[in-house]
Amino acid sequence: MTAFTRRPRNAGEVEVKQSDYLEHDAVGLAGLIARREVSAAEVLEAAVERLEAVNPSINAVIYTDLAAARAEAGQARAGPLAGVPFLVKDYAAHVGGWPTSAGSRLYQHEVAAADAPIVSAYRRAGLVIFGKTNLPELGLDATTEPDLHGPTRNPWDVARTAGGSSGGSAAAVAAGIVPAAHASDAGGSIRIPASCCGLFGLKPSRGRVSFAPASDGLAGFDAQHAITRSVRDSAALLDAVCSPELGDPYSAPPRQRPFLEECARDPGRLRVGFTTEAFEAGALSPECLAAVARTASLLASLGHQVEEVALPAGLDGAVAASGAVLAGHIAADLDARAEQLGRPIAEADVEPLTFARYQHAQGYSASDYVRSLRVIHAYGRAMAQLLDRYDVVLASTLGSPPVPLGVLRGAAPGAAGIVRRAFMPNTRIFNLTGQPAMSVPLAWTDDGLPVGVQFVAAMGGEAILFRLAAQLEVAAPWASRRPRLI
Repeated sequence: MTAFTRRPRNAGEVEVKQSDYLEHDAVGLAGLIARREVSAAEVLEAAVERLEAVNPSINAVIYTDLAAARAEAGQARAGPLAGVPFLVKDYAAHVGGWPTSAGSRLYQHEVAAADAPIVSAYRRAGLVIFGKTNLPELGLDATTEPDLHGPTRNPWDVARTAGGSSGGSAAAVAAGIVPAAHASDAGGSIRIPASCCGLFGLKPSRGRVSFAPASDGLAGFDAQHAITRSVRDSAALLDAVCSPELGDPYSAPPRQRPFLEECARDPGRLRVGFTTEAFEAGALSPECLAAVARTASLLASLGHQVEEVALPAGLDGAVAASGAVLAGHIAADLDARAEQLGRPIAEADVEPLTFARYQHAQGYSASDYVRSLRVIHAYGRAMAQLLDRYDVVLASTLGSPPVPLGVLRGAAPGAAGIVRRAFMPNTRIFNLTGQPAMSVPLAWTDDGLPVGVQFVAAMGGEAILFRLAAQLEVAAPWASRRPRLI
């Protein structure tokens, strides 16, 4: 990593060149700040300059508190990522005193009373949190196009989706506003935008990161972590937040060593099962098929044992069963909001997709909910057996490269659902089964759009994924690829 080049601004002030800021990942920035080659305040101003230059084009960041961030950056800070600018998704990672809309006008006037535990952990790591990123309403879509804040645009092609639900975070990282940003994933919401935006995105094992103060993170389907450009940033950020909170209903197997250390370890000869299936609907696009095939060949050239594999039977039943669980949680959230407001939820309160799912929930019983969980957990056991035979399973992250804005939410609800499943057929199942899964930016289309490939490991297997990802980052580096916006 090279040092920053300073240039004069006003009397007594300096700024760092944008080219220098964009070159460094979070771990690299933290190292420069620790060695006093650059100050946290200077790095924050580089992030703000980048924000002002690109956010009007992509609408990734929807809220900032620069005064508070500048005050923090001006203080001496401790922690492994001290002084690094950071953004959090406007969902779950509540920041005390900040609005927390979850992308919905139903919550647009809500203000968080205190930092969520994950935000407290980020602060202990030394991160300087200066804003919040966009998401679809309540994080319920695979594209970030909420009515409340407007669409987030993909820095690789501003006419296309940045993915969802962590699309704002992915677009902010891809456009260079920050090297890493908080994200969450209940059906692919880290991996989908990582694939759309040419970034690294890992969904941790169920229970690896606490969802406190929430009770369970959508029956354990949801996971919090980050979207990053580099593998080591993802590892360092997971190290910072993976301590359980009292009362967590789920827990992941303990790590043997810091995940950042795993990035420097040889993965050894892995047993890799690959599939070219679209798990839920349709077939993969030619670009996604080619990405899986090329990645399988790359893995074989690196010495791994690679063979084709099929996922366990029963996937359709597990996916169908998840509808009752999702609908039940949406209904519980909106009913709780209705109690706060002292009136029923009206159709005008939320977007059509949300209201349709809320109405859908009324057709389920408590028995349906429990029986659905049993079906899902049975499939989780079958997936665990497959991953007992293979170290990792390789598949496409998405069914196609990023689609134009409007495609995933512009049709009638039924038609949009079919299109949505075809776009994201391979991510949701690993939220249901709980295993860690990552999207790695290893392919691009002929016209320059990113295509991610997905790797899944056994429960608690983040160490294997980080070792493999670090090896792939060297064998097929992606950091030098930059969107058209940069």
